[in-house]
Amino acid sequence: STSQGPWALLLPEDSDRSAQRLRDALRTATGADIAVIISDSHGRAWRLGTVGVTIGVAGLHPLSDLRGRPDLTGRALQITEVGTADELAAAAGLLMGQAAEGTPAVLVRGATFIAGEGHLREMLRAKEKDLFR
Repeated sequence: STSQGPWALLLPEDSDRSAQRLRDALRTATGADIAVIISDSHGRAWRLGTVGVTIGVAGLHPLSDLRGRPDLTGRALQITEVGTADELAAAAGLLMGQAAEGTPAVLVRGATFIAGEGHLREMLRAKEKDLFR
């Protein structure tokens, strides 16, 4: 964070609810049925560099479960769950920037995702499966 002194920059209390409010307002203003991702910068274990990650969603499921679908050779995928919302957040982060760029939002067109009432908690690993807790 770049906050100084006794100040702290806080995340929304309920980022999914904030995403839903933004989605509702944009739908009212434009008539478009869109999905909204709220993102933040995130450090990663074993890697340098920050990337954008999802902290709230509305209008999409944040994961795309590909288990059972065929790979390029026709074999069924066993484990693959794509963090679709995180991938979109990271791509948008490249355009929004990490410093003084002043680009608070990105419109993404043509992305493939599963529409619906998803929630961030769908992406969170259970404590008993979390290596870092």
